[in-house]
Amino acid sequence: MSQPAPLGRRIVAAVAGAAAVALLAWGAWQGYEATVSLPIQRVVYAGEIDRLAQPELDALTQALLAAPSAPLQAVRASARRVPWVRDATVRRIFPDTVEITFSAYRAFARWNESQLASSEGEVFAAPDAGKLPRLRGPDGSAPLVVREYAAVAVVLAPVGAVTELRLSPRGAWHATLDSGLALALGRGEWRPRAERFAAAWPRLTEEARAATYADLRYPGGFTLKRTATLTATKP
Repeated sequence: MSQPAPLGRRIVAAVAGAAAVALLAWGAWQGYEATVSLPIQRVVYAGEIDRLAQPELDALTQALLAAPSAPLQAVRASARRVPWVRDATVRRIFPDTVEITFSAYRAFARWNESQLASSEGEVFAAPDAGKLPRLRGPDGSAPLVVREYAAVAVVLAPVGAVTELRLSPRGAWHATLDSGLALALGRGEWRPRAERFAAAWPRLTEEARAATYADLRYPGGFTLKRTATLTATKP
């Protein structure tokens, strides 16, 4: 049966091992420091760059090459300021390249006056969004309004396409259709009222369907208004 090594020898071996690990770590750190301290000479992009404008990427490239010693945190901050960018990760590639990987927003709707909202309700600002529905609501309500818009659009599809959905500060829902018809859906559970209205719509007269405003907040029906004329209707 072999005898264990003397305590002193084991201590020496442990110290030598720790020193070797420390030396390797120090070498790796020195290599990293040497890499990140080299001036940036080349910028490459990856990720969802097809959703970003090429002139914006060109401008970012020029800005980074004009500040070749910028730290990676500053590079990432600059990358995240590019329109449509949701997030960006940055890494150095030896010897003088920086790689930026983008994730981009996808616009679902316009939010309030000048912003956009993603399908998850993230609010952001970006140009050239194209034709989108308009959503409005108090600060912090974008996820809720985005979610409810999809449901309202389905329920009111027999009447028309929903071009705007608004949540008031008091929690009341209002919708506007592509025909110009504005609807007051009320507070709380709007779905039964909207379903009742959508079911009655095909049976209304042509004159009634020329209304510009529908108030769905009545327990047993709704009212339609065209200019100064108000018509009460029960399904």
